[in-house]
Amino acid sequence: MEISLENQIDKNNLPNHVAIIMDGNGRWAKKNGKERTFGHKSALGAVRSSIETCRKLGIQYLTLYAFSTENWNRPKLEVTVLMTLLSSAIKDEIKELHKNGIRLNVIGDMTKLPRKANKDLTEAMELTKANTSCVLTLALSYGSKEELLSAIKTIAHQYKEGEITDQDFNEELVHKNLYTHDLPMVDLMIRTSGETRISNFLLWQIAYAELYFTEVLWPDFKEEEFYKAILNYQNRERRFGKISEQLTN
Repeated sequence: MEISLENQIDKNNLPNHVAIIMDGNGRWAKKNGKERTFGHKSALGAVRSSIETCRKLGIQYLTLYAFSTENWNRPKLEVTVLMTLLSSAIKDEIKELHKNGIRLNVIGDMTKLPRKANKDLTEAMELTKANTSCVLTLALSYGSKEELLSAIKTIAHQYKEGEITDQDFNEELVHKNLYTHDLPMVDLMIRTSGETRISNFLLWQIAYAELYFTEVLWPDFKEEEFYKAILNYQNRERRFGKISEQLTN
């Protein structure tokens, strides 16, 4: 009898933090003879599935690249549809997220979001702030270069004001000034749709992440595909600059 993918997973060797570049909605829609916006609407099923898979396996942190700083340059209609979908999805899903103990978090420049989307997200974060089952982070109006620049400016100001000295400059100082200051480093980064770029996503945080690229378009990235990514991760040797013999010893 064939063993299911879920049963092949070693529950003692799970990534603590999974980040996903959700790519391929437009191509999925075109493949199905629909407008690009139909692909974005159909993507919610994959989001739900990823959240549920993390909850089922016990993965503590899931970060989804939902809208980049560069995405504001897309056609105005598509951006409007995406922002409308964001608000409706939060409204539709927040009760279920809260019931399942999921804490919602957002990284990026929320001030650029439409007022309604900003309000809905703020209320959802407030409602779920004490939940501990899993932290779901949405990267919205997010760009890693902008995040790093913001951190550099903050640190420079602190130094100018005498709040820190030369001796305080270390990785921890940078980390605590990032949008992700309360999140651990990424263990596994997944990108769907066959593209093999990082696209300005969590450049600092994926320094030693395992990268997994799949041809599957995001709306088709369901539970079994997530299991494939986890199994691939578990077959990697994470050396963090060391050699295999050091890990064995």
